Amino acid sequence: MEPSVFTRIIRGELPAAKVYEDEHTIAFMDAGQVNPGHVIVATRRQVETILELDDELAGALFRTVTRVARAVDAAFSPEGITVLQANKPAGWQTVPHVHLHVLPRYQNDGVGLVWPRKEPPLEQLRELAARIRVA
Repeated sequence: MEPSVFTRIIRGELPAAKVYEDEHTIAFMDAGQVNPGHVIVATRRQVETILELDDELAGALFRTVTRVARAVDAAFSPEGITVLQANKPAGWQTVPHVHLHVLPRYQNDGVGLVWPRKEPPLEQLRELAARIRVA
């Protein structure tokens, strides 16, 4: 696997405005700030998607996300916070290195996330849930 841009930041090959790091994770400012305070939290080890994380690394990643979200809230007093995580290109992932965006949000900030609600009947929802339980 080619080193991702995040791996290159972790190695010090690319500059970044770091917010936090520990043995498992790193948090740094997103170069494409959606709103001031937009932070990326990534695993230090390059893992492509959330599907490949073990429980320990997943827990460490979410602990850092929670810590960063609290700090963003304290520093910027946003009206809301969106935490976004994407996997594989069809899931909107653009960097092949598992990461989450911590986005401070404000009413009418121009940020949108739209998906069509399908609203299947309850019986179909139960069938879908059963498929997931079996897996």
